[in-house]
Amino acid sequence: MDAGQVARYGGNVGRGTKKEKEAPGEKLIVRNKRASFEYELGARYEAGIALIGSEVKMLRSAPADLTDSWCSIDSGEAWLRGVNIPEMPGSAFGHVAKRPRKLLLHRNEIDDIKEALARDGMTVVATRMYFKEGRAKVELALAKGKKAVDKRESLKEKDAEREARAAMARSRRG
Repeated sequence: MDAGQVARYGGNVGRGTKKEKEAPGEKLIVRNKRASFEYELGARYEAGIALIGSEVKMLRSAPADLTDSWCSIDSGEAWLRGVNIPEMPGSAFGHVAKRPRKLLLHRNEIDDIKEALARDGMTVVATRMYFKEGRAKVELALAKGKKAVDKRESLKEKDAEREARAAMARSRRG
């Protein structure tokens, strides 16, 4: 596969970084890096996703977009909203790119999420999507929005960490 095909069909484009270790039997589809910057992340839940065939095929070949995704509870069922799974080109019976997708969670997990959403300023965001033993899964995190001051602190910490890594690399090189 040449570089043009990798860019066109997904390949390793937009996949997880080397730093993030995948558990055995997991294949990362996409991470929502923006979530950890915008929110303070708390408890995490693993949920299955009810998908149709063309969505699964597109997830295997092209990365999805979790940037604006969140979870809502409607009539006792959990729904993932705002996820953009690209439409399959040339398919007669494709799917809608940003449709709500049902999440497969246990009743007690749905109740926990519903309680958390009732609290002030809490939301549930999708942090990553992956295949686990051939099944599409999404990791949800309870989140509370950060203030602008907190975001600046996060950026300062990130810069300091990057500078420390660079200094260590320079000292190793001699």
